[in-house]
Amino acid sequence: QVQLVESGGGLVQAGGSLRLSCAASGRTFSTYAMGWFRQAPGKEREFVAAIIWSGGSTYYADSVKGRFTISRDNAKNTVYLQMNSLKPEDTAVYYCASSYSSRYVYHNWGQGTQVTVSS
Repeated sequence: QVQLVESGGGLVQAGGSLRLSCAASGRTFSTYAMGWFRQAPGKEREFVAAIIWSGGSTYYADSVKGRFTISRDNAKNTVYLQMNSLKPEDTAVYYCASSYSSRYVYHNWGQGTQVTVSS
């Protein structure tokens, strides 16, 4: 089991930036990939970004490509999501997740952190 704790959410004006962090603990040696997802009110949860833990390859949703950057610090077992040029439509609860096997299937989830972008 891997425990994930997100932090860094908050209220920001459109055009601003935030950096989310996700600290992992527990069975982290089995992690293959980590990802960020988000869920806006009344909408389904959607993929935002993913990173392969060992190789560092990154993947992004088209809606955030060029604005968001996912990165990781292996020594700290932490993954980050740098969000720039934020838009009101980025408002959502952001979740961190980890996978033992694939960037498409996730096994452990954090509790989420709220990001609100005002216009």
